[in-house]
Amino acid sequence: MRSGRPWRSWATVLALETALILCWSGGFVGVRFAIDYAPIFLILMWRSLLSGLFLLPLAVLKGPRMQRRAVLEHIAFGVLAMSGYLAGYSLAIAHGAPTGIVALITDMLPLAVALMSWPILGQALTGRQWFGSSVGVMGVLIASGWSGGNANASLWTYALPVLGTTALALATLLQKRSASGAMPVYQSLCVQCLSAAVIFAGFAWNEGGVLPVMNREFIGGILWLVFIATFGAWGLYYIALQKSSPARVTAVLYVSPPVTMLWAWAVFNEPLSWAMAIGFLVSLAGIAIVAGAQKLTH
Repeated sequence: MRSGRPWRSWATVLALETALILCWSGGFVGVRFAIDYAPIFLILMWRSLLSGLFLLPLAVLKGPRMQRRAVLEHIAFGVLAMSGYLAGYSLAIAHGAPTGIVALITDMLPLAVALMSWPILGQALTGRQWFGSSVGVMGVLIASGWSGGNANASLWTYALPVLGTTALALATLLQKRSASGAMPVYQSLCVQCLSAAVIFAGFAWNEGGVLPVMNREFIGGILWLVFIATFGAWGLYYIALQKSSPARVTAVLYVSPPVTMLWAWAVFNEPLSWAMAIGFLVSLAGIAIVAGAQKLTH
């Protein structure tokens, strides 16, 4: 019986990481769809607000009782991870940056985590992990670089997802170090979503108002972002952080850019290329190297 436990643990983590990749990639596609029907901050406000309100009864009634310090910390994490990251990549897409290129930039997250791990966690990646991360980055470049010629955005637009990714990396490491990281995912996600909704509401008001657009495209896009991109992606992201290291979890997201393009092909009928397939395989090889160098924590 004991020999079966490592296999079950490995299979569980693999299934978790696969679902994380699919949901994380779906967030980019959801934003691209929704921006055709409403201003970007209105979309982000209703995504965050509905997500937090759906989770609020569970967070309050199921418990455990939330401590004031933990709530304040997760408000800060919401400002960094939710507000900063979501606004960064969403604004880039809204200003014309190709979805795949935005996904490429945001999935440099493992490098940001690696660079910030030493001052925050006192950790550093091993040589094998650095090599695997480099292979993963190369795969993403192969998969996503082909669409660079289609960009219509200004150069400054690409700084937005860089800033958002930096904010998410900082929040990831701070949450891993914080004692409040033990807060159940449904509570931490609730607090973070509601805190982000307050920030997005201010920007949405400046854009023209906070009332929803009453058409099925806007409603459908918001529901997609709530259940796939928020509950799916962020919920799985925080669960994965509890089961593994920040380096391993963020390295898995290297697969997101080519999968994002697959989502775009399925939803918007965008063309695919052999470069995407090759880059996907190279990324998987890099992830395997990183995963092999990092022991799972339980």
